[in-house]
Amino acid sequence: MRINKYLRDHNFASRREADELISRGLVKINGRIARLGEEVSEKDKIVVNDGKKFKDNKYFAYYKPRDIITHSPQGGEKSIGEVGGFSKEFFPVGRLDKDSHGLIVITNDGRVTRKLLDPAENHEKEYMVKVDKDLTEGFLKKMTLGVKLEDFTTKKCAVKKIGPKVFKIILTEGKKHQIRRMCAALGYTTLDLKRVRIGSIKINDLNPGQKRELAGSELANFLKALW
Repeated sequence: MRINKYLRDHNFASRREADELISRGLVKINGRIARLGEEVSEKDKIVVNDGKKFKDNKYFAYYKPRDIITHSPQGGEKSIGEVGGFSKEFFPVGRLDKDSHGLIVITNDGRVTRKLLDPAENHEKEYMVKVDKDLTEGFLKKMTLGVKLEDFTTKKCAVKKIGPKVFKIILTEGKKHQIRRMCAALGYTTLDLKRVRIGSIKINDLNPGQKRELAGSELANFLKALW
């Protein structure tokens, strides 16, 4: 396999970060400096930065307010980095659309993205949803069993009625605007969508725009679920 894929699969770095490390001469294969695109096997001895730690990874639970863009803001739109006060090395893992609000993980650890977002990993994401009319048993059952959309059918998921027009839904996949599209396909309009949990990380008492650095058992449980 290519050296950058090896480093990613062994949790040294993301592929992009791996290429940067290789370009800087910080990766060695069997004692010599690695080259970009080089092939390696499990028999090779791979050493990164002479075995020294080269950065401190940090992880934050952040409450994204409405009207904030998670990626690539356009003319006049505000990004999470601007509003949350994060330096350029930090980035959001995954997306939460502009009209939605709630929990998102912010980190400088490029390894996390693939692990957390891959549907095959079955990491749960929990949302509270308010719609425009009273919920019916038929609606809840169809949401649970999967909804046929234009390009795919959603996976089975856990759905629980909280109020006449409010329900909780737990997904292990994350297609673009998935919950809004599921509701629309069944004749409902989503009025409010809030993400309250990602895996073991809960939003708890965070208010819009606030962040909490993960530490202690909260951080340990989060990382354990990834690796």
